[in-house]
Amino acid sequence: MKFFIDTADLDEIRDALSMGVLDGVTTNPSLMARAGRKDTDKLLKEICDLVEGPVSGEVVALDAAGMIKEGKRLSGLSEHLVVKIPLTIDGLKATRALSDEGIPVNLTLCFTVSQALLAAKAGAAYVSPFVGRLDDISQDGMGLIEDIVEVYEKYEIGTEIIVASVRHPDHVVRAALLGADIATIPHKVIKQLVQHPLTDQGIAAFMKDWNKLQG
Repeated sequence: MKFFIDTADLDEIRDALSMGVLDGVTTNPSLMARAGRKDTDKLLKEICDLVEGPVSGEVVALDAAGMIKEGKRLSGLSEHLVVKIPLTIDGLKATRALSDEGIPVNLTLCFTVSQALLAAKAGAAYVSPFVGRLDDISQDGMGLIEDIVEVYEKYEIGTEIIVASVRHPDHVVRAALLGADIATIPHKVIKQLVQHPLTDQGIAAFMKDWNKLQG
């Protein structure tokens, strides 16, 4: 399973890269706003130059024509840029038009198997089911991932599943167990993945014994 980081913060991206665990990046308008950079195209290009892997940059247009125009502009920023589009009727229309021109699309805000099927039919390179937001309303986010994986495998669908809205390490582990292609993970959760109290205790014990040995 590939690890993407869900952020537009260059420092967080650099930190994840330095760990050697990063395969790509996803952003959205909220994350871009949080980064505080008004020139979002320049920021996306900087992210693409850093990662040299798939980087999802989201359109803000809501109509198909606007999404197509914006998607073409975004795709011109870098060969690594993936156009991120909300999973609506207009989003499906834009996805078909862009994918027919060889522009990869990540259809986002997916909450049902039927939406995931439509994303694949429209030619999306990626689909992003939001597990955390489903959990927030007492629905089974990881159950959705299990169902999408089963359907995609049954029909040998090539659209990659990005497990999004990840809230904690168990989301990542369950995504891997279910066979999802990608998890896009906040920086703080990436750090949580490596943490365990027994690891800390073991290091402390080793260092205590080493210091005794050195006198």
